[in-house]
Amino acid sequence: MAMITADPKDVPQVESFAFAPEYLEKARALIAQYPPGRQASAVIGLLDLAQRQQGWLPRVAMDEVAKLLDMAPIRVYEIATFYTMFQLRPKGKYLLQVCTTTPCWLRGSEGVMKVCREAADGETFSVQEVECLGGCVNAPVVQINDDFYEDLDEASMRRVLDALRRGEKPKPGPQIDRQTSAPVGGPTTLKSE
Repeated sequence: MAMITADPKDVPQVESFAFAPEYLEKARALIAQYPPGRQASAVIGLLDLAQRQQGWLPRVAMDEVAKLLDMAPIRVYEIATFYTMFQLRPKGKYLLQVCTTTPCWLRGSEGVMKVCREAADGETFSVQEVECLGGCVNAPVVQINDDFYEDLDEASMRRVLDALRRGEKPKPGPQIDRQTSAPVGGPTTLKSE
């Protein structure tokens, strides 16, 4: 896994950041959910909004979040560098987060990771190895931006990536004939009334 740092030398320097009006409105709504003196509790939500607007979190975006929440910037940097959901360097249009924890590994995440690494070009696709995505029953699992793709193998991962390249949105969820996390092949027990 790549080392995550707040502002490495290989990260482009962004001169300024300001929330666009629609994001600023959402940020203010988030801040308003907390009682006076507790606005800093909105920091993760505001970092997420900044990342959604910018595509990643440059230091100036973290500074803007600190300013809005009246926090010391270092406290915002600490949070942004702790959580792997925050991208501290530019990424491709699609971030492929491949789970390689034991259940996914036992069911073939190495092959899925290989396909993702081959596709990673930094513009369309970026790939990141992650710890458990919480979908063990449907392993291997890959999170692509906000969607989970499950029950993957090398062939189905290639189909998902090809569809994204064509501008299509493949159906998230199990990539085999399975209803959510039900047994493969359908229910086997409690079938009668």
